[in-house]
Amino acid sequence: MSRLVVAAPASGCGKTTVATGLIAALRARGTAVAPFKVGPDYIDPGYHALAAGRPGRNLDPVLVGAQRIVPLFAHGVRGAEIAVVEGVMGLFDGRVGTEGAGSTAEVATLLAAPAVLVVDARGQGRSLAALLHGFRGYDPAVRIGGVVLNRVGSARHEEVLREACAEVGLPVLGALPRDPALAVPSRHLGLVTAAEHGAAAVAAVRAIGDAVAAHVDLDAVVRLAGTAPPLTAPPWDPAAEVAAVPGRPVVTAAGRPVGTAAGRPVVAVAGGPAFTFGYAEHVELLRAAGADVAVVDPVRDEALPEGTSALVLPGGFPEQHAADLAANRPLRTAVAALAERGAPVHAECGGLLYLARELDGQSMCGVLDAEATMSGRLTLGYRDAVAAADSALYPAGARVTGHEFHRTALRPGHGATPAWHWRGGTEGFVSGRVHASYLHTHPAGNPESVTRFVAAATQLPAPRTTVGYEPAEAGR
Repeated sequence: MSRLVVAAPASGCGKTTVATGLIAALRARGTAVAPFKVGPDYIDPGYHALAAGRPGRNLDPVLVGAQRIVPLFAHGVRGAEIAVVEGVMGLFDGRVGTEGAGSTAEVATLLAAPAVLVVDARGQGRSLAALLHGFRGYDPAVRIGGVVLNRVGSARHEEVLREACAEVGLPVLGALPRDPALAVPSRHLGLVTAAEHGAAAVAAVRAIGDAVAAHVDLDAVVRLAGTAPPLTAPPWDPAAEVAAVPGRPVVTAAGRPVGTAAGRPVVAVAGGPAFTFGYAEHVELLRAAGADVAVVDPVRDEALPEGTSALVLPGGFPEQHAADLAANRPLRTAVAALAERGAPVHAECGGLLYLARELDGQSMCGVLDAEATMSGRLTLGYRDAVAAADSALYPAGARVTGHEFHRTALRPGHGATPAWHWRGGTEGFVSGRVHASYLHTHPAGNPESVTRFVAAATQLPAPRTTVGYEPAEAGR
């Protein structure tokens, strides 16, 4: 598989613009492109998916283990001719306190993929040669195969920068001019998601693709990607992952407490503009574990999918859609009733906020006796967590590495039975079969949690006859 990694000396140099543009430009030429993103980021893969016409996937050694990176990559490239992997932060930046764990450099090394270094040309001149010399020599295992100059000011500026690159023997694959039209909207946690940006996101991706096609030598990029050696690891297989879980229960039609005619439980997964932070492998594992997956949009849909026996509420930006979520009282009522009935509910970050009593004064589901508000403090970083109690996802004592990324605060921060303990913190809620937390996890790194969750979905009691159950409203 031809492949390359789009890297940069630091955040903000334009990796997302160049990676998305390459994907879009190559696809416009008729090339099938598999897009990937290094790290736990959910937003960039949404733009990659728009550009590629297929799911954007993540490669995060910290969350899934380095041993799964090549198999997950091989799984994600099926049917493609070339893979474009967007890096994270600076090329060698990884988990704090480690020697680059989870960095773009680590993933490029695991994939044996050449890297294209995107340089923000603003304020750069001949000194660019020193920067490139340092990056190329810092780690011999990382092969930098070329440079894309971004935000070039003029033809003369480009000439100076090309001369600097020539001094250190690195080819310039392209030079993008300064153009505000190539930017996509941002907010407190980064870019506005592609799902929220809608038609404007489609137009932005098209414009970026056109710019890259006009200013980058696509043939040279393809030649560089083709220098990557073969990979021999077998593709990741969700069915094999769930089959390997010790003691995995067999999901059958026997008894069929809830589910489809075939006896498979229906797991509703929240989507739409408010809940976009999910991994493609999660749905694949749910299906492999025996569930039928149905998407529900809490902004627009007034009922859960028919036969729902479990609910996944991923992260996203519910704070941006709080009024619309509050206005959809029928669905809030249905979610609260499902949780009350004993269905397994898995909520992460944005999903946690949706289950609270209120969010910035707007009524939410009231499943958790907690209030959420926006704060000025960014909480960000990987967490090594230990399950504080048995739940629908984990046995007590299970160890998981996850990631926090939010600017909201919850009062209280945990329930009488918290979800997690980690160094210096206790966080989240376990209440009945509800597991709600700020912690984002990658199910490919924890397949046992998915099989446990689907097994719990097969044990849902019959619906209660109580009529008119409603979530608590803010201010009551």
